[in-house]
Amino acid sequence: MVVGGAFLSTLAKPKLLFLGAKDVRPSRIDVAAIDRARILSSARRYLREVPLTIASCPAARSAGGKHDYFSEGDYWWPDPAHPGGPYIQRDGLTNPDNFTDHRRALVRLSVQMPALSAAWLITKDERYGAHAAEHLRAWFVDDATRMNPHLEFAQAIHGRATGRGVGIIDTVHLVEVARGAAVLEGSQSFASSAGDKVKRWFSEYLNWMTTSAHGIEEREAKNNHGSCWVLQVTEFARFTGNTELLSFCRERFASVLIPNQIAPNGRFPLESARTKPYAYSLFNLDALATSCHILSHGQDSLWEFELPDGRGIRKGLEYMFPYIEDKKSWPLPPDVQYFDQWPVRQPSLLFGGLAFSRTDYLKVWQRLNPDPTVAEVIRNFPIRQPVLWLT
Repeated sequence: MVVGGAFLSTLAKPKLLFLGAKDVRPSRIDVAAIDRARILSSARRYLREVPLTIASCPAARSAGGKHDYFSEGDYWWPDPAHPGGPYIQRDGLTNPDNFTDHRRALVRLSVQMPALSAAWLITKDERYGAHAAEHLRAWFVDDATRMNPHLEFAQAIHGRATGRGVGIIDTVHLVEVARGAAVLEGSQSFASSAGDKVKRWFSEYLNWMTTSAHGIEEREAKNNHGSCWVLQVTEFARFTGNTELLSFCRERFASVLIPNQIAPNGRFPLESARTKPYAYSLFNLDALATSCHILSHGQDSLWEFELPDGRGIRKGLEYMFPYIEDKKSWPLPPDVQYFDQWPVRQPSLLFGGLAFSRTDYLKVWQRLNPDPTVAEVIRNFPIRQPVLWLT
């Protein structure tokens, strides 16, 4: 079990410590109605596609086996001065020759399975629930196709590492899968064939994330990696009923993520220093806002939490919103890749708009693209079925 860190009651005089906060999930936008046609169009298409897991994607350079997830660091390239030697880093520039088949399979799962779950949720048509459950059985239950519940070999670097803690960010795409699985608990297909075993997989993965050397390394990351560790542990703990880890994540959000990641003006300094400052700032804000949405209930509202100098998730949203509404006003250099493809329908605007009664956030959210087609954007946009999150 993960331990450590000061608890919320011992933080240095925060302005508000979850006292008297209003409920953070008021119903002011009908996401099911907004997304109905979109959800059903994609879900009908996915009914015709069979599950595909990492077991069908051999990874010749992996130090693991057939059922062990493997990926290679995006920004690592052959060294022209030492051909065949250890790779060197080129931050922000993705090497197209690195192995990505397992990641693509994982992203495919994260696109298809939640869409099928959303379709079941709004129609109760068991065809959608059954096919979503088929994906879950293939990935987490069936011995021939399942993925082992660890990421020991993720984000490897040729000549340097067989796997790294930073690879845990790859499974941020399982966050919405877990959310979709929780919604499917009302489906006969899921409950009768996969439910308990899927939860067992996520419990085992949580244990690895919170006790392994890679998991602890990622937990301590200072930038979006630390945010995504908390997001994953939060949702997987919610799905499996691990209240101790949920409490830990609430404390860590307020005592570690907010102080270390948000500047007094709301900027994300560690993301702004990268070669893709715009995309990384959006990604980090989405991760923080989604964790805040999951962890905030009634009087325990992390949305209202602020440090003595005013830093909190509200500040982060207020800083980024003008640049989401009008990217031309972005004050930093443009991203080295894919700058033109952002923003998309960032979930931070939806969750923050509801929490703070900001109709301007909700209006911008609704007009942005919900279905990007560029692989790099999809990879950094893991919350795509908001109806699952407002149930």
